[in-house]
Amino acid sequence: MLQYIPSSRNLYFLIAFGTVFLMSVALYMEHAMHLEPCPLCIFQRVAVIAAGLIAFAAAIHNPGVTGSRVYGGLVVAASGAGAGLSIRQLHLQSLPEDQVPACGPGLDYLMDVFPMQEVIRMVLEGDGSCAEVVWTFLGISIPGWTLVGFIGLIVLGCFQVFRGENTAG
Repeated sequence: MLQYIPSSRNLYFLIAFGTVFLMSVALYMEHAMHLEPCPLCIFQRVAVIAAGLIAFAAAIHNPGVTGSRVYGGLVVAASGAGAGLSIRQLHLQSLPEDQVPACGPGLDYLMDVFPMQEVIRMVLEGDGSCAEVVWTFLGISIPGWTLVGFIGLIVLGCFQVFRGENTAG
């Protein structure tokens, strides 16, 4: 059995730190490695940022048991949405070349021309840029590693939801 279970506040700081790490890697890949993020990647970043802001707010607020469970549920929801986006992108990357959707316009153009509901629909459908594998590590592409990060955030968020008590901290 675990000898030390971190306080709810410390765990929320850990989650927030994890999201800062994920965003740091994403920004490094974009600016230092010159890998242009596709629209699905940008939506995944939004999910990471949302989970991080929720966790940071929870750490600052340091709520009681019920509040900690609510914050944990919100972290799980944001991370679950991001995981779904990662899975969608992995699906697009697994398609045979003749089934990959054609490349579409960039997210900036879509947001300037179309209403938000249409932009979300088109991004979730994905396009050829989302299906392109531009980098791998240990045979896993960027959305695969992002999914691993989201799974970690979901596990920590679930721990907050189901923990027995809010350890002071």
